[in-house]
Amino acid sequence: MLTDLKTPYTDTRAGDLAWALGCDPMPALAKLDLELQGTAVQLRLLGASHQVLLADEGGIFCSETVACIPGSRTPLPLGVSKRTDDWEYAFAARVETLSGGSFAGRAQELLALVADHPHGLAGTFPGSPNAFTALLVQRRGDQMHWRTWHAYPQERRLVVTHTRVGVRVREPERVGV
Repeated sequence: MLTDLKTPYTDTRAGDLAWALGCDPMPALAKLDLELQGTAVQLRLLGASHQVLLADEGGIFCSETVACIPGSRTPLPLGVSKRTDDWEYAFAARVETLSGGSFAGRAQELLALVADHPHGLAGTFPGSPNAFTALLVQRRGDQMHWRTWHAYPQERRLVVTHTRVGVRVREPERVGV
């Protein structure tokens, strides 16, 4: 799904992005609600980038936010790996700097990919067709995967993230004889 966002472009530099795990739902400009094999997924476009929420019958169990977070001192990491009793989380990010023509072509290619995907959400910001945030989620077995793209045309930078959340495999309990 592709939408035109009716808000100013607030995170105007790739270096302004921060990462957070466990934030409460933030006000969204656009949302896509999905059900992927028993897990509720909500993709959220924020005025300052994205948030992904995963929930089951017990409520939200994973909330990832990549955005300009007021007061945050947690910059966008290259990678994060966390484990809880019930699930594992892995996050990776990279920043691509492209030439002017390459940037515009890549931006339009990504927007077309996400706009036509049933599990994709993208929003373009006013002022530039290449200023956008896009998310694409899929489930593979016991793992949820999503990719995001945050485009900064004035810098010709693309921030790309990949996240994987999976149910932790537990060893069977041994019973003594």
